[in-house]
Amino acid sequence: MTHALIIGGGIAGPVTAMALGKAGMTATVYEAYASGADDIGAFMMIMHNGFDALGALDAQHAVVANSFSTTKNASFEPDGTPLPVRPIGTQRTTFASPRTLKRADLYRALHDELARRGGIIEHGKRFVHTTTDPSGTVVAHFADGSTAEGDLLVGADGIRSTVRRIVDPSSPSPRFVGLNVIFGYTEDRSLPFADDVMRMLRGKRATLGHTTSPEGEHFWYTRLPGEEMSQAEAAAMTASEWRQLALDFFVSDGNVLAADVVSATDDAVLGRGVYDMPPMPTWHRSSVVLVGDAAHAASPAAAQGASMAMEDSVVLAKCLRDLPDLDQAFAAYELVRRERAERLVAYSRGDIRTPNGDWLYSHSIDWEEPVRRVAQERT
Repeated sequence: MTHALIIGGGIAGPVTAMALGKAGMTATVYEAYASGADDIGAFMMIMHNGFDALGALDAQHAVVANSFSTTKNASFEPDGTPLPVRPIGTQRTTFASPRTLKRADLYRALHDELARRGGIIEHGKRFVHTTTDPSGTVVAHFADGSTAEGDLLVGADGIRSTVRRIVDPSSPSPRFVGLNVIFGYTEDRSLPFADDVMRMLRGKRATLGHTTSPEGEHFWYTRLPGEEMSQAEAAAMTASEWRQLALDFFVSDGNVLAADVVSATDDAVLGRGVYDMPPMPTWHRSSVVLVGDAAHAASPAAAQGASMAMEDSVVLAKCLRDLPDLDQAFAAYELVRRERAERLVAYSRGDIRTPNGDWLYSHSIDWEEPVRRVAQERT
């Protein structure tokens, strides 16, 4: 039976393991962190297409149970004038509507669901490099001196992927998009209760998004223009410093509604720079392949990072199910996924515009459809 070594326990890692399991393979996920994964304080939305991908694995219930509905967009001008309320995503689909949850809750839900299915995640395993033994077995080497063997290795280790350098040592580095994203949480009852809606508080230079969980916790985020910080500089920023950065920006921008949300927040705030990935020449090499942000990270403007990673996981598993030769399977996977993923990166950067988001949010994967036919149709 084919066994995969999956590097990275964030989102793509456990979903890939579940998808491979459904395709009749086994996998072990290796996570560098002792528990969870990085950036766990942020929150995100899972869109219609993400739920479709999870639905192909009968795993959507795990995310629905740990999230809350956020189906409408209510925008406000800087002076408080409301704009027409619009649906988030698309109405041309029968998939689950968008839902919001903390990244830590998503990790937990996916890890628990994988464990329920008998999957294994090993924590504290920081991947260093890989070798191949004379029999063709791929060997993963970890910083603690341990190794693991499998038939293939999947790089699900995010935008600063170590596996990516193995696939292509000359691959481009992540590029800063000129923004810093800041997330905050508060239970201040003075704020409007934004139930099933994302309030988009527009300013002259930036917008703050605000929604409320059924328990009354307010979630907010903003992407502010700014200079790039080093990883060390960003990590050294305290919660109060990120909060003050956002508050000063919206006060100077005259965005009173956004400033009110930030002012109602104590120190439950974090931030980071926003990066995306330039197109890579290839997503695979020998017995190693990339999924999710390791291959095609996009700016979070379209709320698609998690959903795209879930799509990758399902398509890769289908390719490996239907095409036993790794080169053929990986080539088919990249053929099916590359154009859509790179279009998202360009769309999220503002390099291209589309009349609506149906191409993005109404995308569906048919688990039963043979990959060979799909690949031939798209050549």
